[in-house]
Amino acid sequence: MNRTELIAETAITLLAERGMRGLTHRAVDEAAGLPPGSTSNLARSRAALLELTLARLTSLEEEALSEVFVLPAGDLVETMAKGLQAQLADRRRTLARYELALEATRRPELREIYDRAGARFRDPAVALLAAAGCPDPVRQARQVVSYCEGVLFDAIVGAGAEPSVEDLRAGLAELLTGLAVRRPDPASETAEPPPPSQEKG
Repeated sequence: MNRTELIAETAITLLAERGMRGLTHRAVDEAAGLPPGSTSNLARSRAALLELTLARLTSLEEEALSEVFVLPAGDLVETMAKGLQAQLADRRRTLARYELALEATRRPELREIYDRAGARFRDPAVALLAAAGCPDPVRQARQVVSYCEGVLFDAIVGAGAEPSVEDLRAGLAELLTGLAVRRPDPASETAEPPPPSQEKG
């Protein structure tokens, strides 16, 4: 890990542990074990530090969710459940993202970057749903993403318990069924078509 990645990783951890107020250039230097001034030399302003942190966070989340973005789509329920599991497994990333999302509502320059990063996750969701036969993949991708975000928020900072993988699969199956997403049926791919009816009249 190079110094830029170390600083960004440390900033993510500080956001998750201490919140936005706990993220300072000095705090990053101390937590990362770097000489004073190291973080400010790389990211001179607070805005630059936040942008650096968001860029690293986006890269980490893309890597963690890479299996979900594979096309053509397989069993969406299974792949999306794995994606949620990956997010739940690293609460640090998700908590840091919530902190940055709230800060983006107060910083227009960060809002623009945050929205661009978000599109890198929403666009593949649209592609997956389109490949699965959704009649309106753009609108329905927003619904799927909103559902997944709600599950994460409830499990990590809400009052709900962390869902089991069975809970995730069941909830996603119900959601995708409602959106008219086709699920693969291996038997149907090999089964012979039924013979034509012999009845007359």
